[in-house]
Amino acid sequence: MIIDAHQHFWQRSLPFDYDWLDTPQHKPISGDYLPEDLEKEMAKVGVDQSVFVQTQHNIAENRWALEFANHYDFIAGVVGWVDLASPDCEEQLAEFQEHPKFVGIRHVTQDEPDDDFIIREPIKRGLAVLQKHQVPFDLLFYVKHLKHAKTLAEEFPDLPMVIDHLAKPRIKEQVLDDWEANFRAAAQYENVYCKLSGMVTEADWNEWKVDDLRPYVDVALECFGPKRCMFGSDWPVCELAATYSEVFHALREQTSQLSDSEQADIFGETARRFYKLG
Repeated sequence: MIIDAHQHFWQRSLPFDYDWLDTPQHKPISGDYLPEDLEKEMAKVGVDQSVFVQTQHNIAENRWALEFANHYDFIAGVVGWVDLASPDCEEQLAEFQEHPKFVGIRHVTQDEPDDDFIIREPIKRGLAVLQKHQVPFDLLFYVKHLKHAKTLAEEFPDLPMVIDHLAKPRIKEQVLDDWEANFRAAAQYENVYCKLSGMVTEADWNEWKVDDLRPYVDVALECFGPKRCMFGSDWPVCELAATYSEVFHALREQTSQLSDSEQADIFGETARRFYKLG
């Protein structure tokens, strides 16, 4: 079972905040991207299931995505959003926990003006609610936020967390030294995982090569190991730099030296265990 642990849908006619898609650099992906579109891309490379990940700070998107999950068997899980800072956080979570395909929570931390947003006391109270109910949390960080992964891992040792997109290292410039130490520090905690995703859009969109990504994947595999790394396409964002097939095959090439069981972890088993997919 091959699982894509990180993808999105959007539909421009919905009353969600899609303004970011109208910036010049994002125009190529500014149309609608829906399950039937992804299903075709997955079929080309033999991916069996996927995990939808939120794009909105709006619980209505949770309901919208879960409706898709009801109708498309390939959608194995939905990572949604609740207001972590709200006194109603636990009540919001309860609505979605009843759905068997609701598997996690994410907040778009990278866009918060306060670099220390994720360690604010009201947010940590929300994370404590997630820990109480054993609901995994996706860490959408830039490199500047990565220092907080260790802090959160220590404070919430029973909360499963996964670093999306390796925390977006500066692949285009081939820089590791502002990223690697905090990334390795996060990996010391068994409740922290890593998504091997989002790399092509941190590289040169027009001229990236597999070898540009390799140093970062090598560090991730060394410090997290295949049992805490998972493949994610980041479709359709990836289409700014690469097709779905190109992203999939790039990671296949970078992990080809691993054993069959290690590759099985990265391309499915880790995601299945982390998100408790059915």
